[in-house]
Amino acid sequence: MNRQAQTVVLFLTGGALLHAGFTDLYLRYVKAGLRPLLIGAGIVLIAAAVATLWYERRARQQERHQEHQPERQAEPHAHADDSHTPSDEPHAPADESHPHREPRVSWLLVLPLLALVLVAPPAAGSYTAMRTGAALQEQPWGYPKLPADGTLRLSVADYAGRAVYDKGRALAGRPLKVTGFLAFDDSGTPYLVRMALNCCAADAQPVKIALTGDLPAVLQPDTWIEVTGTYTPKRTEDPLNGTAVPYLQVTTTKPVKAPQDPYDEAWNG
Repeated sequence: MNRQAQTVVLFLTGGALLHAGFTDLYLRYVKAGLRPLLIGAGIVLIAAAVATLWYERRARQQERHQEHQPERQAEPHAHADDSHTPSDEPHAPADESHPHREPRVSWLLVLPLLALVLVAPPAAGSYTAMRTGAALQEQPWGYPKLPADGTLRLSVADYAGRAVYDKGRALAGRPLKVTGFLAFDDSGTPYLVRMALNCCAADAQPVKIALTGDLPAVLQPDTWIEVTGTYTPKRTEDPLNGTAVPYLQVTTTKPVKAPQDPYDEAWNG
């Protein structure tokens, strides 16, 4: 790839990073805390592309300036003993060092960048969740104090952590609201799931809550729902890695729109 193509790819890569960073598109790739680094990387790449273009233009101007300067003619030297004709001299090999044109196929590298800008990939869903072992945050030293009364709104990771590590002491007898998408195991057991990020979407792991109680007869995987229910000490183990999966006793469900950030907020800090 020549210098011009490299500059274009650099510029487009930086522009794609800025586009993702200044919109919600970046949430499909990395966790929210990495947004400043993503924007900074985009600025650096665009600056590198502009600098490369400037140096390339300056080098060409210098070459043109040298071409217009008069060449110095070397004085011919006569030799008395020169008895051979110019045709007797061995011919110097012709300069065959012609610049090679890069294959046009190299411009196909631009296509993934355009795809990054024009096509937002779907967030990891039920298919990935049920083929990946459940994840829980490491047991914390303690949990933030919850409101004394009223319905508690918890993330999937918060409920799972409190139910497993804290034995549901702050949850027992309280009405709870938890939002996530539906997934089903091979036996048809429904789970409320949010995918948790350590860094980016490539390392996403599911946090799962098994559902029991009053559930609609027809449930579709990947449907986002808000579950109202209560804590139950019942739990199971994920067969893929043996991680504890708590249950939630469901009283009502309500379909909701998928959030802007599809990954669990408890892991996005």
